[in-house]
Amino acid sequence: MKAAIVGAGGQLGRALRREFPDAVALDRAALDVTDAAAVADHDWAGVDVVLNAAAWTAVDAAEDPANRAAVRAVNVDAVAFLAEAAERHGFALVHISSEYVFDGSHPGPIPEDLPPSPLSAYGRSKADGDARAAAIERHWLLRTTWLVGEGGNFVRTMAGLADRGISPSVVDDQIGRLTDARDLAAGIRHLVGTGAPYGTYNLTGAGEPGSWADVAAAVFTARGRSADDVTRVSTEEYFAGRTGIAPRPLNSVLDLAKLSATGWRTRPWRESLQEYLAGVR
Repeated sequence: MKAAIVGAGGQLGRALRREFPDAVALDRAALDVTDAAAVADHDWAGVDVVLNAAAWTAVDAAEDPANRAAVRAVNVDAVAFLAEAAERHGFALVHISSEYVFDGSHPGPIPEDLPPSPLSAYGRSKADGDARAAAIERHWLLRTTWLVGEGGNFVRTMAGLADRGISPSVVDDQIGRLTDARDLAAGIRHLVGTGAPYGTYNLTGAGEPGSWADVAAAVFTARGRSADDVTRVSTEEYFAGRTGIAPRPLNSVLDLAKLSATGWRTRPWRESLQEYLAGVR
């Protein structure tokens, strides 16, 4: 199976390159997926599956009206261009989405078929991109949460604060699970490699959900600090007085039953976190 990875320079893109070592890796310099002509004119000959890891992920910056066109260009228009190319050239499309397409009010783990109800500009762009991907038959749409991989992310930030003796305040009312980019990439390889039915799948870390403050406390403990050095606050308290902040879903826990039925189980997030931290210096 010949694969192509778009957005190959990001956290997930780099993890996908390790899982699909023979794939054609396309960063933005190689293919600007927001350019309709560039996508249409690209040589897709022989490609069986395209893994779309390109995305605007700066949630708060997406609220700025000056960024709206750029957000939608990569999160919506680019998906439509790739879907059109998939139909024309006969390849399958893997597209990555987010729990931000939901408002976080669902009681319990969120199933794949819950109708979207985004709170933010970023969430709306992801929901609209999902609709473009789902419009073609041969697609796998993967929703994930709280991704950590190579590059800047929450876990690396907390590790740096712990190492420098800083004691942060972290929200304790947003609940979800971390997802190691390596686990997400491996799960994608499983779905593609086993020919799992097309459609939407939730793919996150497993285990008992926790808050961002729980994640921070786990990082601090791993770095030799006390979990009590993390001050727990509500989302409302944390963002009080700040402007340009995107509303966050409080429930980010996705139901993993459909994924498990394909024979794939991700690691508990606390286990993957410890392995991840071992590589953070």
